[in-house]
Amino acid sequence: QVKLVESGGGLVQAGGSLRLSCVASGMTFSRYAVGWFRQPPGKEREFVAAITRTATTDYSDSVQGRFTISRDNAKRTVYLQMNSLNPEDTAVYTCAGTSRTILTSPPRRSPSEYGDWGQGTQVTVSS
Repeated sequence: QVKLVESGGGLVQAGGSLRLSCVASGMTFSRYAVGWFRQPPGKEREFVAAITRTATTDYSDSVQGRFTISRDNAKRTVYLQMNSLNPEDTAVYTCAGTSRTILTSPPRRSPSEYGDWGQGTQVTVSS
């Protein structure tokens, strides 16, 4: 059974940093692609960052240069390092994954391309 568990959310002041973790189980992790999405209060879910099985990454324009996605296959974990946070980053952050990948698969931005989802973790940035 596939399971994704996020952690690392919390309350931080503007300009601060947080590192989110997404621990995966129930699949061959080395072949697993993962994306981070967020849903701000009263808004729709949006793409944040993605990483392929070969560690190719992609970022939304709003987080490019501030956030870094990475993976540790030995720990079955994908990280989202978030720096220079601002109040607009306040949201529930959720990781998603898919095993439907090949070596040349590009990073995936659409939620419909992911079949597995975690429960989400709240990130609140105060001004």
